[in-house]
Amino acid sequence: MDMPLDMPMVDLGVLPCQLDAGIAHRAAIGLLVLATDETMEHEFRHLVRQDGVALYEARLWNDYNVTPETLRAMGELIAPTTKLILPGAKLDVVAFGCSSATMTLGEDEVFRLIRTVRPGIACTTPVTAAFAAFEALGAQRIGVLTPYSAAVNDVVRAYLVKRGATVAAFGTFDKPDDRDAARISPESIAEGIRTLTRSTTLDAVFVCCTSLRLSEFVADVEKDVGIPVISSDHAMAWHSLRLAGVKDVVPGVGRLFELG
Repeated sequence: MDMPLDMPMVDLGVLPCQLDAGIAHRAAIGLLVLATDETMEHEFRHLVRQDGVALYEARLWNDYNVTPETLRAMGELIAPTTKLILPGAKLDVVAFGCSSATMTLGEDEVFRLIRTVRPGIACTTPVTAAFAAFEALGAQRIGVLTPYSAAVNDVVRAYLVKRGATVAAFGTFDKPDDRDAARISPESIAEGIRTLTRSTTLDAVFVCCTSLRLSEFVADVEKDVGIPVISSDHAMAWHSLRLAGVKDVVPGVGRLFELG
């Protein structure tokens, strides 16, 4: 039966409601994602599946061309970008999503900049997370795979060694444009990992760059090479959860996520 168009609106006024703890009732993780990054959010959605754990991202402007100069330029944008993530609301962790910029600026400087707007908050970076993963996995001799140019690789190697890693093998795809790095195929990454492990005895492989994909095939490649494999996104997702007090095992995404 058709209703007349001129029926008066029923105004129900203010209706009762209850407030619950929200989607982040276990943990709220803030992510600083590079403007050019096509991979990190996809990887985190695959790895951070726990009910009650929420991800909140802000994009930080950067140049597609990854050079020491463009990496240094990100420093002045870290604090203002952090400020955009849930202003005034509680976060448990802030994760800065750039491996090479972290090593160019230094972890302490990245943390200092984040904490100018989020005092005292737990912070991580791909490098911080990788070292936490090395320790948790008992890994000392590390193979490193990157997409970077020679100039950036020099920074990466020097930083890892200074931080205490034994870099026993190193390989690069030499794709300094971040758009190209995001399109390096999983098959190429898996073969790069195999090449590193065939070259010498390793305890683990670190795939260094948030643009490189790993999480969806990490379990298979670990089974193939026989040692733990982590990446910038993979390790940082795990470390963000652990810093937030979330220690759930996530099956099927590598040995790191099987640790409590």
